[in-house]
Amino acid sequence: MRKKNSLLFLVIFFSTAMNAQFKKGDKMVGPAIVSFVFNSGSSSISVASIGNNNSTSKGYNLNIVPLYGWFINNKTVVGAILNINPNSQKNTYEENGSTYQSDKSTRFTIGVGGFARNYFSVNQNSLLPFGQISLTAGINNLKTEGFFYGGSGNSAYKITYTGNSSGGFAANAAFSGGFTKMLGENAGLDFYAGYTYTYNNNSFKKTTLRDDMINGTIDERGENETTVKFTNHGFMLGVGFQIFLKGKK
Repeated sequence: MRKKNSLLFLVIFFSTAMNAQFKKGDKMVGPAIVSFVFNSGSSSISVASIGNNNSTSKGYNLNIVPLYGWFINNKTVVGAILNINPNSQKNTYEENGSTYQSDKSTRFTIGVGGFARNYFSVNQNSLLPFGQISLTAGINNLKTEGFFYGGSGNSAYKITYTGNSSGGFAANAAFSGGFTKMLGENAGLDFYAGYTYTYNNNSFKKTTLRDDMINGTIDERGENETTVKFTNHGFMLGVGFQIFLKGKK
């Protein structure tokens, strides 16, 4: 009896999913569209006259992209999108077991914009393929810090630096394709891949301190304002959860 009930539930579930239909005026709410990338790498170089040198690199990039859209027909959705993107990268360098250089940057970006999604098929199918384009613009904050040990003996020194920026400009364009796996008539899971282009412009104040002889006394201090502009081209993989709200009849 229990097996029959379970089978009946599956039939009802997939029948509901297969019959999901959209129409003009319906809404799509994506409270949780997330892509996350973590990278970690290392390299080692050994030179007989110098010693062993090792470097490590670690970082992450998190994208949280909630959206709210309206169906303008039974296949196409347009609406607003929010892009929240914290990321960090740290590189360290070692020689004979001692770290002589470290560089770290942390960036937080928030932007708003619009998107358009087109479903290619919505007829009696629980897997709905789509293509989507989005564009956002906003502000970001960039922080950098690091140190470097140089020289040896009486000529040894240490340089440290910190930099901070607020109110930088950021823009992002993304093109993706994937499918929505319907979980009934009013919810679905997105699985997608695509291309993303990012532009950042930051002006931040950088302070550099030099300690000769490494005795804890600052022998030289420098301050300057640095402007950094860069673009990034990337490949993205993501998953999202969509809620479909029926419009007025």
